[in-house]
Amino acid sequence: MANNLIIILGATASGKTKLSVRLAYDLKGEIISADSRQVYKGLDIGTGKDLQEYNINGFNMPYYLIDIINPREEFNLFAFQTRFYEVYSALIRRNSLPVVVGGTGLYLESIILNYQLPPAPPDQELRDYLQTKSIEELQNNLLAMKPQLHNKTDIEDKDRLIRAIEIEKARLRQPAEIFNRPNANATVFGIRWERSVLRKRITTRLTQRLEQGMIEEVKALHISGLSWARLDSFGLEYRYVSQYLQGQITYPDMFAKLNTSIHQFAKRQETWFRRMERKGITINWINGDDYNLLKESVIKYWND
Repeated sequence: MANNLIIILGATASGKTKLSVRLAYDLKGEIISADSRQVYKGLDIGTGKDLQEYNINGFNMPYYLIDIINPREEFNLFAFQTRFYEVYSALIRRNSLPVVVGGTGLYLESIILNYQLPPAPPDQELRDYLQTKSIEELQNNLLAMKPQLHNKTDIEDKDRLIRAIEIEKARLRQPAEIFNRPNANATVFGIRWERSVLRKRITTRLTQRLEQGMIEEVKALHISGLSWARLDSFGLEYRYVSQYLQGQITYPDMFAKLNTSIHQFAKRQETWFRRMERKGITINWINGDDYNLLKESVIKYWND
């Protein structure tokens, strides 16, 4: 099958978005985001949308799957796949190079390995029943159905646990329908830095986001009607800034805890990418400051 999709992945603060936009510009492509939080409207600074980077040489690079739903709504892997294939098909029809960029490993893996997922609409009766269970009971329930669970965020939050169980029950009730999908044959590139450099980039970017108004963003989201619990569910920036705004931690504590958590998150992303490689997915790693090598490599694989 001919190569017809470029995926650029990397840990948070690796600079993958800027490189991807430049690549898409040079090769007449368009960007599809694979980020589980950037789909939400209003979660801008905290999720690192950096929409100014999509303007290159006065050209506004088209991008997709960013700012597509209200933060009160739910978004999941099935919804991502559905929307991704719609966008991907449209780009292929008009001969535009699809460049997927993101750090959400599960989303990326679902495209590369063509996960077949069953629709799993909300089951209120099941949700009400599961709400009566403890976190430990829910964890045991999920792990009994899915012993090889890798996305550990699913077992740390009760609402996510319940949704994960709901999806697994749907999967067991009905084998995934084989959808008539376009043949997406991805070549995958990874952006990486020496560990100490990435650590510095993470801390520097956190400082910049706070200066850009990240605290004010979280405050405005809460004023608009998002509960503290909902903001906490978005994790990282939204969790710790919410704690600061509620007076639960001081500003220095917030910065220290958030900085540490982002570093830990980057390590989890890297662990996921290594797991993808163990599953047989080839990731062509490029140093974050070597755009020319990235471009040359993409052209080579594309022509092959």
